[in-house]
Amino acid sequence: MTWLSPTLLFLVTWLAVFFQTGMLPLRVLIGAPPSILPAIVVYAAFTHSLAVVSFLTIVAALWADSLSGSRLGTGVAPLFVVGFLLHTRQHLLLREQRYAQFWLGFASGVAVPVAHAGILLLGSSEPAVGWFTLRQLLGLGLLNGLACPAIFLLFDGLRGTFEYQLAGPGPYTANREMKRGRH
Repeated sequence: MTWLSPTLLFLVTWLAVFFQTGMLPLRVLIGAPPSILPAIVVYAAFTHSLAVVSFLTIVAALWADSLSGSRLGTGVAPLFVVGFLLHTRQHLLLREQRYAQFWLGFASGVAVPVAHAGILLLGSSEPAVGWFTLRQLLGLGLLNGLACPAIFLLFDGLRGTFEYQLAGPGPYTANREMKRGRH
């Protein structure tokens, strides 16, 4: 892995945090700020090291918390747990399948706000929870579910364009064996 892939990942994350504050029509439709950070964390957990995933979740959550009304640092744990669990179980999950990417994005898009609200409930501030919360969770889940395959396509295309490709097996077959000696 080169330095370009994590740099592009952090740049897209920064842009996603920036654009979630300005997407007023989408915010009105969902009823909550449209965050695709869980979908980006899903991609990072499948393609980068645990150090990059950890640093990305911490930085992305702090960027998002600095622009939201919640306390600074309350969004770190939910994003980190999603990134850590997906990274440790990546060998069991279907990374290449679009439907699996959708459902992982959907699940992370629902789990991160629920865990963030749970952390806020532990503190002194109480988030507003009601029937409209189901609409918000469904909207955030669908947004992340649709964004996750698009993020995989975008970053896989960028990696294919800017990184070296692995060489093929070569002109010689690997199943041939040279026998040396008397026989």
